[in-house]
Amino acid sequence: MTSSLKVPERRTQSDRRQQSEAELLRAAAELIAEQGVAAATFENIGARAGYSRGLATQRFGSKHGLIEALIARLQARLQAQMDDRRLDQTNGLEAVLGFVDAFLTTLSQDGELRAYFVMMASAVGDMSDLRAPFAAAHKEAEQRLEAMVLRGQAEGVIRPDLNADAAALMVGSLLLGVSTQLLIDPGMDLEPIRRTSLATLRVSFGV
Repeated sequence: MTSSLKVPERRTQSDRRQQSEAELLRAAAELIAEQGVAAATFENIGARAGYSRGLATQRFGSKHGLIEALIARLQARLQAQMDDRRLDQTNGLEAVLGFVDAFLTTLSQDGELRAYFVMMASAVGDMSDLRAPFAAAHKEAEQRLEAMVLRGQAEGVIRPDLNADAAALMVGSLLLGVSTQLLIDPGMDLEPIRRTSLATLRVSFGV
């Protein structure tokens, strides 16, 4: 008689490594969001994730390496949210609005994403060389927004007199400002801000 029990799939060393790294990074993000960058010691991260301090050190080498890995993880999470919206399949105006909507919705729901802005504020305040990956990510977002504005202008749905580069920078600054304000006032209700931002941008950018 053949057994109907399913044999558990054996996990490879690569699978185990990816899982441990993800759990360590999740623990780091939670600590940073709750207590600030200084709390993200390898000892604290390992304890929260259920691993040793030595494993955290082995995986990331230094706190600088850990923070760079965490920045990449959080940027990828936000990018995945943007990709899910399929913004390239809408007109330029709706793409800009979808970008803003996705960002603010994710910010309100994803506690780990707040760690990104805590780290950014710390990097700027300390004049750290970790400012570079933040600057690169923000420049990429600005260029993506500028392309959306230019597309909307070509489609006739965004005002042709708008400076696309300035419009993209303004939208990015709006999102950055809201994110920073959330650090100051964690209890802030983002929903009315999301609705107001979308309504204002639609009127300001639309023809």
